[in-house]
Amino acid sequence: MNAYDNRCHQMFIRAREYMAQSIDDFVAGGVARQMYADLQTGIPTFEQKAFAHGAGLSEERQGTRTRSDTRDALTQALELIRNAARVMGVLEQFPRPPQNDDEALLQLADVYAAHALPLKAQFIAHELPPNFLEELAADKADFQAAIVDQANARGDHIAARQELKDARDYCLARIRGLDGLVNIRYANNPGKLAEWTAASHIERAPKRAKPEMPPPSTPA
Repeated sequence: MNAYDNRCHQMFIRAREYMAQSIDDFVAGGVARQMYADLQTGIPTFEQKAFAHGAGLSEERQGTRTRSDTRDALTQALELIRNAARVMGVLEQFPRPPQNDDEALLQLADVYAAHALPLKAQFIAHELPPNFLEELAADKADFQAAIVDQANARGDHIAARQELKDARDYCLARIRGLDGLVNIRYANNPGKLAEWTAASHIERAPKRAKPEMPPPSTPA
C-alpha cells in the first residue's frame, strides 16, 4: 500500500468502529445497515489485496535484481571471450558488448558463439575453460528467463495494484453512502455528527518541512 492507501485503511477501521457502536440507532433492514455490512466485508478484501500488492511489488523488485545479476553474468562471459580474442588477434569478430540494450546483448551472445565455435580449441589454449561455450549458452538462457520472469512479475504487480484500488474505492463508496445516512439520522445530534466527521475523515499527508534558509549575509 502507498501512504494514501494506509490513510484510507485507518479511516475504514475508524468508520467501522463508529458504526459498530451506533448500529442499533439505524433502521433494521435499512440501507445504513446494509452499507455497514458491505463495509465489514470490504475491509478484509482491501487488506487481502494490499497483501497481494505488497507481495507482487516484492517479486517485481526481486525480478529486477535477478535480471541485473544475469545481465552482468552474461556480459562478463562475453568480456572474457573478447579478452582472449584480443590476445589471439581476432578481436574484430567479437564486438564490445552493448550498454543498456538487453536485446542487442542477447543477439551478441549468438554472434560470439557462432564465431568462437570454429576457434574453440584456440580459446581453450588461451586459458578459457573447456566448457566456455556451454557456460555462455547457460548465461544467455538465464538472462532470457530473468527477462520473462520480471515481465510476468511486473504484470502481476500492475494487476494487484488495480485490484487494490478497486477494493479501496468500494469501501470509500460505502463510507460516502453512510455519510449521508449518518447526517440524516443524527441531524439533531451534533455530538454524534462530530464523532462521525472525525471517524470518516481521511488524514492529510504530512507536509515536508521546508529547509531552513541561511540568514542573509551582512556586508563587511
